Amino acid sequence: MTFKQKIYQHYVQLVQDRIDVFRDMIVALTEDSKNDAKGSAGDKHETALSMMHIEQEKLNNKLREVVAQKAILDKIDSSKIAGTIVVGSLVKANGIYLYLSLALPKINIEGVNVIALSPQSPLGNKLMGNAVGFTFEINSTKYLIEEIA
Repeated sequence: MTFKQKIYQHYVQLVQDRIDVFRDMIVALTEDSKNDAKGSAGDKHETALSMMHIEQEKLNNKLREVVAQKAILDKIDSSKIAGTIVVGSLVKANGIYLYLSLALPKINIEGVNVIALSPQSPLGNKLMGNAVGFTFEINSTKYLIEEIA
């Protein structure tokens, strides 16, 4: 497995773990509301159920967002190496490794820090479609694309 494929697998697992956590939380909340319905009555009961329903809607919205992220990752072919930067490219610029996919947390693979960024971010937008040797500036910092994988 290449370095880029390890990065891809790590991010896929990270997003899948988030999906699993949200699903578990929704199931737990559903169980709590069923148990609460059995032993309660009156205004307190209605308020508690309403609060649980609101929380469940929030969790469902977050779950939808993470499932959409997973769908974007699933479209990436981690074995493909393009001459220019595309979604799924691993770029080395100024000694920093950038993975163009989604805005996800920074990770460390084989002792190397990798930053995942969205193609829509200012830096991602500047990188897209360019090749090794391209230079650009963002916030008075000059960048040089050293490598694309």
